[in-house]
Amino acid sequence: MKIIPVTTKADRTAFLDVVTSLYKEEPNWIRPLDQDIEKVFDPEANPFFQHGQCTRWILKDDHDQTIGRIAAFVNEKKAYNYEQPTGGMGFFECINNEEAAFKLFDTAKEWLESKGMQAMDGPINFGENDTFWGLLVEGFTPPSYGMNFHLPYYQQLFRAYGFETLYEQLTNHVNITIPFPERFTKIANWVAAKPGYSFEHFKKRNADKYINDLMEIYNDGWKDFENFVPIKKETLAKSFKQMEVIMDEKLIWFAYLDGEPASFVVIIPDANQMIKGFNGKLGLIEKLKFAYRRWIGVKRMRAIVMGTKMAFQRHGLESALFIKLKEYVIPKNQYKELELSWVGDFNEKMIAIHQATGATFGKKHLTMRKIF
Repeated sequence: MKIIPVTTKADRTAFLDVVTSLYKEEPNWIRPLDQDIEKVFDPEANPFFQHGQCTRWILKDDHDQTIGRIAAFVNEKKAYNYEQPTGGMGFFECINNEEAAFKLFDTAKEWLESKGMQAMDGPINFGENDTFWGLLVEGFTPPSYGMNFHLPYYQQLFRAYGFETLYEQLTNHVNITIPFPERFTKIANWVAAKPGYSFEHFKKRNADKYINDLMEIYNDGWKDFENFVPIKKETLAKSFKQMEVIMDEKLIWFAYLDGEPASFVVIIPDANQMIKGFNGKLGLIEKLKFAYRRWIGVKRMRAIVMGTKMAFQRHGLESALFIKLKEYVIPKNQYKELELSWVGDFNEKMIAIHQATGATFGKKHLTMRKIF
């Protein structure tokens, strides 16, 4: 077996295509778009290169067949927030072979050590944690857009190498076709009717305003979480730009108190239902199919991020936002399921919100750490 750094077009193709053979017997797997993965490794497209670096490798067997891949990265803004400097590894894929997996893990570890790191978290992304983050260990059902899907044996490979769970990432599902619990609805309607509160959905023509509002709310609401790093406007703007092709403005809602941004939820139609069967490609035929599937509509939505300013938490604003959402969704008679993904097991407030909606368990991912 030999490790090869990804430097050529052929290497990039091998890095992307190794999943085809690994998942050929897995009917629930939906291959991410190649262009979405490549953007992670493109300094022009990924703003995290402004304060970090990354690299990647493929693993070939003695017959020159690609049998695995891995990436490693250092985010300078987060690496030194821990007891030991900690980098990241991700995009791991491998045959069910401990020797092969360990060779990939060792390669990432050695590169990170050369950068001064003493531990690595994985499998994570060189970017925000709403995409390509965590090891799937429960709920091997079709993934929503941006959510990792893995083969069941991966967990044992990570454990055997010495990775330990840092935290669990919980994904829950809401059946849109049935009413919210009575208590949830009562609180939501009461909050929505209170003087001074107003609610607006995102509007592309005023995108800059809403991006600023989201940044203000997010950076206030999440500031007390361990190792929190404020989100930049540039990062948000790029994320919203990428979402434009599938965005439904009336799935993104904001709450205000006397005009002050207070709470938000960002929900997108599940693009995986639009790209299923594309095998990662987005050529002319796939674009036509994508446009048609987007036009007829998909059945599932994904809530990718929520936030509420500290001063407004426990005021029931999240409940009111969900009610506003349903006022649009129900008459539309298109969406059947809302995926709430993901919430960390450390986030008791958000877990309580999931429970209040009547959501049921969907999936569990793990963010793991290996201390060198």
